[in-house]
Amino acid sequence: MTFMKISAAALSLGMICTSAALAAPKNKHDGTWQVQMVTDSGICGTNTYAITVEQGNVRYHGSPGDTPAQISGQIASNGSVSLAVRRSSAQAQASGSLAGQSGSGVWKVDSYGCSGRWNAQKRSSVAQS
Repeated sequence: MTFMKISAAALSLGMICTSAALAAPKNKHDGTWQVQMVTDSGICGTNTYAITVEQGNVRYHGSPGDTPAQISGQIASNGSVSLAVRRSSAQAQASGSLAGQSGSGVWKVDSYGCSGRWNAQKRSSVAQS
Protein backbone atom coordinates (compact mmCIF):
# COMPACT_ATOMS: atom_id res chain seq x y z
CA MET A 1 0.00 0.00 0.00
CA THR A 2 2.82 2.44 0.89
CA PHE A 3 4.54 1.74 -2.44
CA MET A 4 1.35 2.67 -4.32
CA LYS A 5 1.01 5.94 -2.37
CA ILE A 6 4.65 6.87 -3.10
CA SER A 7 4.24 5.96 -6.79
CA ALA A 8 1.06 8.02 -7.08
CA ALA A 9 2.72 11.00 -5.36
CA ALA A 10 5.78 10.75 -7.62
CA LEU A 11 3.58 10.51 -10.72
CA SER A 12 1.55 13.56 -9.62
CA LEU A 13 4.69 15.57 -8.89
CA GLY A 14 6.17 14.60 -12.26
CA MET A 15 3.03 15.71 -14.07
CA ILE A 16 3.00 19.06 -12.23
CA CYS A 17 6.68 19.71 -13.02
CA THR A 18 6.25 18.70 -16.67
CA SER A 19 3.18 20.90 -17.21
CA ALA A 20 4.90 23.88 -15.54
CA ALA A 21 7.94 23.46 -17.78
CA LEU A 22 5.75 23.25 -20.89
CA ALA A 23 3.59 26.23 -19.89
CA ALA A 24 6.31 28.88 -19.89
CA PRO A 25 9.55 28.06 -21.68
CA LYS A 26 12.19 30.61 -20.68
CA ASN A 27 14.32 32.29 -23.31
CA LYS A 28 17.80 33.10 -21.99
CA HIS A 29 17.41 36.62 -23.43
CA ASP A 30 14.17 37.31 -21.53
CA GLY A 31 14.21 40.36 -19.28
CA THR A 32 14.61 44.11 -19.61
CA TRP A 33 17.17 45.76 -21.86
CA GLN A 34 18.33 49.31 -22.50
CA VAL A 35 18.95 49.92 -26.19
CA GLN A 36 20.78 52.92 -27.64
CA MET A 37 20.41 53.68 -31.36
CA VAL A 38 23.15 55.92 -32.77
CA THR A 39 22.91 57.58 -36.21
CA ASP A 40 25.94 57.19 -38.49
CA SER A 41 24.30 58.59 -41.64
CA GLY A 42 21.42 61.07 -41.91
CA ILE A 43 19.71 63.30 -39.33
CA CYS A 44 17.82 60.80 -37.15
CA GLY A 45 19.82 61.48 -33.97
CA THR A 46 20.53 59.21 -31.02
CA ASN A 47 17.67 57.56 -29.12
CA THR A 48 17.52 55.32 -26.06
CA TYR A 49 14.74 52.81 -25.43
CA ALA A 50 13.82 50.42 -22.62
CA ILE A 51 12.43 47.15 -23.93
CA THR A 52 11.14 43.93 -22.46
CA VAL A 53 11.84 40.52 -23.97
CA GLU A 54 9.43 37.79 -22.91
CA GLN A 55 9.63 34.31 -24.45
CA GLY A 56 11.56 35.91 -27.31
CA ASN A 57 8.90 38.55 -28.05
CA VAL A 58 9.98 42.20 -27.81
CA ARG A 59 7.88 45.11 -26.60
CA TYR A 60 8.53 48.69 -25.54
CA HIS A 61 7.90 49.43 -21.89
CA GLY A 62 9.51 52.83 -21.58
CA SER A 63 11.40 54.46 -18.76
CA PRO A 64 11.79 58.10 -17.72
CA GLY A 65 13.99 59.80 -20.30
CA ASP A 66 13.17 57.29 -23.05
CA THR A 67 12.07 58.44 -26.47
CA PRO A 68 8.44 57.23 -26.88
CA ALA A 69 8.12 54.58 -29.59
CA GLN A 70 6.32 51.46 -30.76
CA ILE A 71 8.72 48.53 -30.76
CA SER A 72 8.02 44.99 -31.86
CA GLY A 73 10.02 42.01 -32.97
CA GLN A 74 11.69 38.78 -32.01
CA ILE A 75 14.84 37.57 -30.30
CA ALA A 76 15.64 34.00 -31.38
CA SER A 77 17.04 31.54 -28.86
CA ASN A 78 20.45 31.89 -30.57
CA GLY A 79 20.36 35.67 -29.93
CA SER A 80 19.47 36.78 -33.46
CA VAL A 81 17.55 40.10 -33.33
CA SER A 82 14.86 41.34 -35.73
CA LEU A 83 13.01 44.52 -34.67
CA ALA A 84 10.78 47.27 -35.99
CA VAL A 85 10.94 50.64 -34.19
CA ARG A 86 8.28 53.25 -35.06
CA ARG A 87 8.43 56.89 -33.97
CA SER A 88 5.89 59.20 -35.52
CA SER A 89 5.99 58.47 -39.27
CA ALA A 90 9.50 56.96 -39.28
CA GLN A 91 10.01 53.22 -39.00
CA ALA A 92 13.44 51.71 -38.45
CA GLN A 93 14.34 48.10 -39.17
CA ALA A 94 16.98 46.76 -36.82
CA SER A 95 18.96 43.52 -36.86
CA GLY A 96 21.87 42.11 -34.93
CA SER A 97 22.49 39.74 -32.05
CA LEU A 98 22.50 39.39 -28.29
CA ALA A 99 25.02 37.36 -26.31
CA GLY A 100 25.07 37.20 -22.53
CA GLN A 101 24.37 40.63 -21.06
CA SER A 102 24.89 42.75 -24.20
CA GLY A 103 24.16 43.00 -27.89
CA SER A 104 24.72 45.10 -30.97
CA GLY A 105 23.68 45.51 -34.57
CA VAL A 106 22.60 47.91 -37.28
CA TRP A 107 19.44 49.78 -38.18
CA LYS A 108 18.04 51.89 -41.05
CA VAL A 109 15.10 54.15 -41.85
CA ASP A 110 14.70 54.04 -45.63
CA SER A 111 12.14 56.87 -45.82
CA TYR A 112 14.52 59.30 -44.06
CA GLY A 113 17.78 58.02 -45.50
CA CYS A 114 19.14 57.34 -42.00
CA SER A 115 21.19 54.43 -40.79
CA GLY A 116 23.33 53.56 -37.84
CA ARG A 117 24.20 51.08 -35.15
CA TRP A 118 22.64 50.01 -31.89
CA ASN A 119 23.96 48.52 -28.68
CA ALA A 120 22.06 46.97 -25.80
CA GLN A 121 22.72 46.17 -22.16
CA LYS A 122 20.63 43.74 -20.13
CA ARG A 123 19.21 45.38 -16.99
CA SER A 124 17.25 42.50 -15.49
CA SER A 125 16.41 38.88 -16.18
CA VAL A 126 12.82 39.55 -15.16
CA ALA A 127 10.32 40.74 -17.77
CA GLN A 128 8.51 43.94 -16.70
CA SER A 129 5.06 45.15 -17.69
